[in-house]
Amino acid sequence: MNKLFVTLGAINGLLSVAFGAFAAHGLRSHLSERLYEVFQTGVQYHAMHALALLLIGILAGSLPRSAHLITAGWSMLAGIVLFSGSLYLLAISGSKWLGMITPFGGMAFLIGWGMLASAGWQQPSPKH
Repeated sequence: MNKLFVTLGAINGLLSVAFGAFAAHGLRSHLSERLYEVFQTGVQYHAMHALALLLIGILAGSLPRSAHLITAGWSMLAGIVLFSGSLYLLAISGSKWLGMITPFGGMAFLIGWGMLASAGWQQPSPKH
């Protein structure tokens, strides 16, 4: 799982930079200030959780087969898709109903962080 989550983290890091550049150089003049802020919020959470996926991938190398770590990774990815994805689509389309999806992404992020904490807590302390 470590290769998968490192790869997903790197791809999502790339996408967050690309979406941020697209917003700054291609969308800014076409969106209201409010919708531009919505898009940028999606970019910020996308980038932050791409880094979390990288961390999970790195940890998976030393904590193999941790169900909580695997759940954390998939939850972070779901959060990126639901939270950031819904904000991107809302900003571009102006369809306010997409805002109903965003909290599900936020919940996925919370589950991901909780599972990451649980995975860390369950590991035995190193013996000195």
